[in-house]
Amino acid sequence: MSQKTAVAPTKRELPPLMRVSQAAADRLQHLYATAHAGQLLRISVSTKGCSGKAYDMQFVDTAGESDEVVKDHGITLLVDRKATLYLIGSEMDYQEGDLEAGFVFSNPNEKGRCGCGESFHV
Repeated sequence: MSQKTAVAPTKRELPPLMRVSQAAADRLQHLYATAHAGQLLRISVSTKGCSGKAYDMQFVDTAGESDEVVKDHGITLLVDRKATLYLIGSEMDYQEGDLEAGFVFSNPNEKGRCGCGESFHV
């Protein structure tokens, strides 16, 4: 009679919550080295705008208990755990135009945006 031994399932690494483009990483690195030294960018999703959801970003001194840590291109940022379902698979980029510059999100979970581009829905 042979004995069967239980084999533990192999854990596979989870994909990153979100990615940061090189342009966004460069901009964050500059902000972390100057005006926001010692702080981290925290991304959350709030209820507002005509489509229902909007990206909120603020600089914080420390990570909160409910923050997920994202590291990409040598920078670290925080994501509010309540926003993770809305942000899974997203990429944050930094774009400069003739009249404006800022961080933008490419989010595969978005089903649509409002006409002004300030909010989205999933």
